[in-house]
Amino acid sequence: MAKGVLLCLCSGIHLLVASQSTFSKFEIGINAGVFVYQGDLTPSPFGSYNTLKPELNFFLNRIISPVFSLRTNLAVGGLKGDDAKYSAPKYRQQRNFNFNSPAFEVSELLVADLFKNNMSRPSSGWSPYLFAGLGLSLLNIKRDWSRFNAEYFSSESGTLSGLVADQQHPVPTMIPVLPMGIGIRYPLSSRVSINAETSYRFTFTDYLDGFSKAANDSRRDSYLAHTIGLIYQFRNNSWIKCPSF
Repeated sequence: MAKGVLLCLCSGIHLLVASQSTFSKFEIGINAGVFVYQGDLTPSPFGSYNTLKPELNFFLNRIISPVFSLRTNLAVGGLKGDDAKYSAPKYRQQRNFNFNSPAFEVSELLVADLFKNNMSRPSSGWSPYLFAGLGLSLLNIKRDWSRFNAEYFSSESGTLSGLVADQQHPVPTMIPVLPMGIGIRYPLSSRVSINAETSYRFTFTDYLDGFSKAANDSRRDSYLAHTIGLIYQFRNNSWIKCPSF
């Protein structure tokens, strides 16, 4: 009798723990997409989609609750802006400022699963999530004003003096960023999910594109990312070992 009770109890604990320990606390992911520059060299409030640059994103995610996880994120890509890509306003074809830079970004993000699926990922269904954090972006900005039409701007002393001031101002090589965004994931199997993300980087500089005084020094530059990718969630292999009867 005692052996039977112990066997039933052990079996119940075994099933309970197995169901709870199926999911590991760790995930890895890779995303691919584009960086979108937003700053003085684009008239669009949504960023410069005429000068998209590729981006790769690698991350390690540590689950800390059914809702929250911490993500260590590495993004590698590029940024580019070019006045000549826009015909309006007309002065952009005459100003002809442009820049490009590689971007190497490291960040730590807090991710919130809105459906609380971290500990028990369903076999189907979409899981939306939000994320935000703090990071550093390493840059190597190459700015170019060689096609600038000084004659066109001869009556605008502000642009000419601003360009002189910008030439004397060093461009940043490392800037703090505040990434925040939204994503959604869908399971392909018990371990693999696909995901898509859109994120925005707040910066604290107006020299991301190398220009400020000669352009628009009242607005900080920034950049966005749009990506799709895969997430792999590890599984636990620990089981409670019960005595055999």
